[in-house]
Amino acid sequence: MAKLNQPTTSGRKSAQRKTGRRHPLATLALIAIGLGLTGGVYAVATSTSSASADTATASQQQVDDGKKLFEANCATCHGMSAVGTTVGPSLIGVGAAAVDFQVGTGRMPMASSGPQAQEKTPQFTQEQTDQLAAYIASLAPGPAVPAEKYTNGKGDAAAGAELFRVNCAMCHNVAGAGGALTEGKYAPPLKGVSPVHIYEAMLTGPQNMPVFNDRNITPSQKADIITYLTYLEKNPSPGGLALGDLGPVAEGLFLWIFGLGSVVGLAVWITAKSN
Repeated sequence: MAKLNQPTTSGRKSAQRKTGRRHPLATLALIAIGLGLTGGVYAVATSTSSASADTATASQQQVDDGKKLFEANCATCHGMSAVGTTVGPSLIGVGAAAVDFQVGTGRMPMASSGPQAQEKTPQFTQEQTDQLAAYIASLAPGPAVPAEKYTNGKGDAAAGAELFRVNCAMCHNVAGAGGALTEGKYAPPLKGVSPVHIYEAMLTGPQNMPVFNDRNITPSQKADIITYLTYLEKNPSPGGLALGDLGPVAEGLFLWIFGLGSVVGLAVWITAKSN
C-alpha cells in the first residue's frame, strides 16, 4: 500500500509543469528582446524624419556624380564603400549635413593629420559638395541639410542668447570668439561662419563638439541661436574696441599695459619737463 501512494516519475514531471516555473534564462531573454525593440524604434524615430530630405531631393544623377567624386578623392581614407579604414571613420549614416559641413568649410579632405581638421578654402564647388552629400545620404539615413527657414536669422535673438550661454559659451565664448581646448584642440570663432554650417555643426557634432540633435535643441531653438549670432555680427561692441571679445582678462591686461603705462609715461614726462 505504501508503494501505491508514491508518485510516479511522469507524475512528478507533470506536477513541475503545473507550477508554472520559468527557465532561469527566460527573464534575461525577455529583457534583451525588449531592449532590442526599444533601440530599433528609437533609431527609426530619430533618424527617419531628419533623413527624409536627403534622398527625396537628390536625383540619381547627383548620386552617381557624387560617387565618382568620392571614389576619386575620399575613398583612400574612408574606403571604397565609405565604411571607413584605419585612417578614416565610416560615413554610413552621417547624412548630407555632415558632408556639407566638412567639405563646405574645407575641413575635408584634410591637408594633414592633426588634433583636428583645420578650416581652409574648400576644394570642391558647392555643386560638387551637394553631389558628395547626395551620395553619402543614399547609403543610409542621416541628418539632412537644414531648410532655409531655420538659417535665415529671423528667430528670437534673446532666446537664442540664453540657449547659447547655456550650451555653447563654455567653449566658444559668450560672444562666439572661440577658445582653446585640451591637447592642441580648440573651439573656432563663429564670426563669419555660414548660418547653414552653424546649424549643421550643432546637428552633427564635428571634431570635439557634442551632438545637439533635435531632441536636445529643437530646430526652432537652433534657429534662435543662429539669430543671436547673426545679431552679434551686425551689431559691433557698444563699448568700442572689442579686444577680440575675449572677456575681462584681455580687458584687464589692456588696462594694465596701456593704461598704467600711460600714467607712468605721463609722470616721467612731467618730471622731466619741470627739471
